[in-house]
Amino acid sequence: MKIKLEQIFDFLKANREFNLRLQEQFFLPVLSVNGSVNPKVVNLLYHVANTQSQPKIDPLAEFYRSVYRNLDKTEGFASFVGLVTGKESLLFNDLYCGLREQRGWGKKTAALFTKVVYQAHNRLSANCAFWADTPSQISAQDEIWLPVDAVIIHIFEQLGMHKPNFDKINKLLKQHYVGNELEVWDDLWFWGFITQKGTGNTRQMQWNENKYWSLTHTDKNPMVISTIKQKSSEFIGLIEQKI
Repeated sequence: MKIKLEQIFDFLKANREFNLRLQEQFFLPVLSVNGSVNPKVVNLLYHVANTQSQPKIDPLAEFYRSVYRNLDKTEGFASFVGLVTGKESLLFNDLYCGLREQRGWGKKTAALFTKVVYQAHNRLSANCAFWADTPSQISAQDEIWLPVDAVIIHIFEQLGMHKPNFDKINKLLKQHYVGNELEVWDDLWFWGFITQKGTGNTRQMQWNENKYWSLTHTDKNPMVISTIKQKSSEFIGLIEQKI
């Protein structure tokens, strides 16, 4: 497994441009509201929470009420962590843990929000940034979490993990990768999404151009699609090769 992880990590690291470009185009409209911080944070909270397949409306509504009662706490990273944990902090893991415990959120959604905060300030264009005190690095004392969904679970099934889930996948990655390296693994979703067909037990690994086209902000240039198709074949080969 370790050898395969290293090969996949090297692939993801060498091909960051494709998913980061997609992430920027996806989140820029969410964050390109008027210049003040509060609308950007609120927009992002709503947007990320609504990525859930079945958002829990009632508990989420109570969470939103709490945010609106404390809009001053959305002005900075540390103060927002204080809102969701009771203690200000500049650790991404504290942001994740605080959101995870909010009713209506949960592990995957909290991990996604935390990842977007990191990328918006450190990987995407300056137009995406909103909290001036966001750390520029994931320190050795800190960590982020991979937002694990069915796409990523299927990949780890193919890699031989028994009954993969959010906790098992993140535990495995954290045994081998730390700090900013963990954020690179977020690209796994992009390559997994466009190389899977079917659902549930019928999922198969193969280039799925229709899925690529289903993503609003993917580059529709034929030359780019051709390149990504070639890269996808390489990715599938890494997942399926026997070691």
